[in-house]
Amino acid sequence: MSEVKWEKLPQGNPQQVGQLSSELGIDPVLATLLVQRGITRFDQAREFFRPSLSALHDPFLMKDMGKAVARMEKALSQGEKILIYGDYDVDGTTAVSLVCSFFRRYTDSIDYYIPDRYDEGSGVSRKGIDWAAENGFTLIVTLDCGIKAEDKVRYAASKGIDVIICDHHLPDESMPQAVAVLDPKCPDCGYPYDDLSGCGVGFKLVQAYAQTHGVPFEEIQGYLDLLVVSIASDLVNVTGENRILAHFGLKQINESPRKGLLAVINLAGVDPHHITIDDIVFKIGPRINAAGRMESGRIAVQLLTAETDKEAFDIGQEINRYNIDRKAADRTVTEEAKALVEKFQGTPETYVQMEAAISSGDGLCLASHSATIVYNPRWHKGVVGIVASRLVEAYYRPTIVFTRSNGFVTGSARSVQGFDLYGAIDSCNDLLENFGGHLYAVGLTMKEENLPVFCKRMEAFIATHTSRDTLTPVVDIDADLSFSGITPKFFRILKQFQPFGPGNPLPVFRTENVYDNGNGRRVGAEGGHLKLELVEETRPYNPIAAIAFNKSEYYPYIKEGNPIDVCYSIVENYYRGIANLQLRIKDIKPREEEI
Repeated sequence: MSEVKWEKLPQGNPQQVGQLSSELGIDPVLATLLVQRGITRFDQAREFFRPSLSALHDPFLMKDMGKAVARMEKALSQGEKILIYGDYDVDGTTAVSLVCSFFRRYTDSIDYYIPDRYDEGSGVSRKGIDWAAENGFTLIVTLDCGIKAEDKVRYAASKGIDVIICDHHLPDESMPQAVAVLDPKCPDCGYPYDDLSGCGVGFKLVQAYAQTHGVPFEEIQGYLDLLVVSIASDLVNVTGENRILAHFGLKQINESPRKGLLAVINLAGVDPHHITIDDIVFKIGPRINAAGRMESGRIAVQLLTAETDKEAFDIGQEINRYNIDRKAADRTVTEEAKALVEKFQGTPETYVQMEAAISSGDGLCLASHSATIVYNPRWHKGVVGIVASRLVEAYYRPTIVFTRSNGFVTGSARSVQGFDLYGAIDSCNDLLENFGGHLYAVGLTMKEENLPVFCKRMEAFIATHTSRDTLTPVVDIDADLSFSGITPKFFRILKQFQPFGPGNPLPVFRTENVYDNGNGRRVGAEGGHLKLELVEETRPYNPIAAIAFNKSEYYPYIKEGNPIDVCYSIVENYYRGIANLQLRIKDIKPREEEI
């Protein structure tokens, strides 16, 4: 069993917790959760529990927004052809769908372009610019990309094409010379909230244009179903403005989703009136993403802009088939990658050995105590990011999974909590053709001959910037809780902490010295999970249902009636319209020293 460290988060100032608990009339545990989120006053709690669209920031606080709106107005008034250009992932395709749908109210001279993952890679491509020039477009609006496309913007200008950049990634030191650059992460931007998704930046452009032209906010509120899908799938923080947008986006997707999203919701088997952030992350988002992974992101935009039920259903079925193919490729590549790691774990690699492994075409693996880097030129490019995440789950080390595409080695990197993988890869940027992403998730491309030296340098960098603590999985525990404290009122208020996500995570509680009442059993494929009915010694006749994924190794100990400590989140499952409260167990610790 892998070592997992439990760390109890700071419980906040006891006086603040007590005062908030008294003023709000809530359990001190819930007041502790609020204080942990920086909410210490009654008015702050009221804003947290009652998000309001009136609290959204003025879009014109974003640098260059006035220039962007003015250029859009000019293009629309003069009948210019406008190309909406977005990346092929969920964030990019939702952004393109949102911006295209809105501006089609004003012009028919608008189209969209999604780069091919395999032929062009992510971001703005020369091929895309050439296509725009050949088809008479004079304005390109980039979404979820463009902030590093300095040379591509120059190339577009040489073709007589202006560019408006809408992005949310970190910029380089020098900026593209676009007509307008909308990116809250730019150091000189000054926008009050810098963690919008790419779709979120596109929405702010739409909001600014609507505001300028007297379009009521209610007329653009319907686009929030797309925006919440991007917020959830791109794993941006669900705080501040994002939390407001996600709150109302969930309301929209539950009450009146667009036809394309409804098709995906039905195909994914999600209860259409109880959709959560988790449902988007694990069921809806992956299906939309599958189009760009396995075929083309254009199909995702066609789905999300579908105008009839039949069109949405037909495209939805096609995307569902891509998702089935994606799962199969994911399983195959994950198994092969794990086999490589197990084979080479702890084996010292030399440059000669690495070069020989590359030449043989059988794959390369650097699996040290600090890092996992695997390469196979035959792996499906569309699943390497997913596989990197799977390897982090399995080995808990910063991980990069590479394959070959268009003559280059291309890969996806995923990190562990507390380690800046973007910075680590940036330290090797002299070896790269390009890279981009976030703190914990990065995409990168290089020449194959640079791979051995890249692996060595990355491994050395990670080894010197991590410790045993960094490479030990951690479960952060928000508070200790007795099962007797999980009352209907407690859970009703806990649900108001939604939507959950980065920055506002689903709370994790710890309860010690509990037992299974004898009804626990193994469930799932090959009995890999545990379904338990847990009781406290003081309340043996009040069991609470629990599910523990991938914890079946504890079953022999638990079935003997031995005591355990559990850390868990409290969730609500909907089955055939009936809601059931359940503990989703994150980890188990036997009360004895040894099992």
